[in-house]
Amino acid sequence: MQHITGRAAFMAGVGTLALGLALAGCSSDDGAAAPSGSGTAPVAASTGPVTLITHDSFAVDKKQLAAFEKQTGITVKLVKQGDAGQLTNQLVLTKDSPLGDAVFGIDNTFATRAVDAGVLADHTPAGQPSEAAQYAVDGSDGKQQLTPIDYGDVCLNVDHTWFTKKGVAEPKTLDDLTQPAYKDLTVVENPATSSPGLAFLLATISAKGQDGYLDYWKALKANGLKIDQGWEDAYYTDFSGADGKGPRPIVLSYSSSPAFTLSKDKTSTTTGALLDTCFRQVEYAGVLNGAKNPAAAAKVVDWLQSTEVQSTIPDLMYMYPVDPAATIPAAWKKFAPLATKPLDVPAADITQHREQWIKDWTAAVVG
Repeated sequence: MQHITGRAAFMAGVGTLALGLALAGCSSDDGAAAPSGSGTAPVAASTGPVTLITHDSFAVDKKQLAAFEKQTGITVKLVKQGDAGQLTNQLVLTKDSPLGDAVFGIDNTFATRAVDAGVLADHTPAGQPSEAAQYAVDGSDGKQQLTPIDYGDVCLNVDHTWFTKKGVAEPKTLDDLTQPAYKDLTVVENPATSSPGLAFLLATISAKGQDGYLDYWKALKANGLKIDQGWEDAYYTDFSGADGKGPRPIVLSYSSSPAFTLSKDKTSTTTGALLDTCFRQVEYAGVLNGAKNPAAAAKVVDWLQSTEVQSTIPDLMYMYPVDPAATIPAAWKKFAPLATKPLDVPAADITQHREQWIKDWTAAVVG
């Protein structure tokens, strides 16, 4: 299915980011290269070309790429494949003839699909922080295949200015959105065409259960919910808090979004995230099974988890780095907090039910 990337549009909208690729490498222990299709990435030091397959929102510093290539003799070719869902689908379809050597952008809503399909090789970066290791995804042999790189919360956002002017109390919970006071005020993204939309669908399944989430969505629809195909339309066209022109003061976005709607003196923000509505996304990198240059690909993955690269993630990809030693912008600490108890659905349940949940949601809500 086609997926529309929210953060790619956000980057283009704010116009402050330079898209690029920054990868600098850690050396690995020497060892023999694994044969193609073995499911295990080698640890031999290597140079040469690496094709990195990514989602459309991937962005890092070009100077870091140049330094990496000079230091290691590895040249990196970037190939973008749409959103996380489209990316994963393409990797599964081409697993017998891989599109590249490494991947970045598979998220936790699609992670087990890639692992179960045999898309990835075993690889664990040396010195991986324990804070990152808690998010890692292992293969059937119990060895790490997906290396966590960043994470963030998909949450409903509100326009503080709109609610203040109207004298209406801001909603705080999922249930508030079904109340008459918030009729025709909310816009979200379609889970069949948007990765934030899918994350929010999973949030409602976590909160309401498999037996109750469709009733909740029907109540939202009855209360005037608008559903857009992608994040850009929802945030920049329908949301009042982006530029003040949209008609709806409640939108599905990210907990980091308020850090980019600051007042002129940067002492406050005009929007806020509802932290009781969040679903946490984790994004991964990995070595592709059957890669032409797996040893060099492993070094690329290691550098994506390095403190240097991790410190660029908030400004370039609007996500939190998994390395606790990485630098976090001051505005994020104040205006982009993470949810203390994000809603969650087990990976195995997502794998088993994802397509059926989307199908059932479409039938019940879109018709």
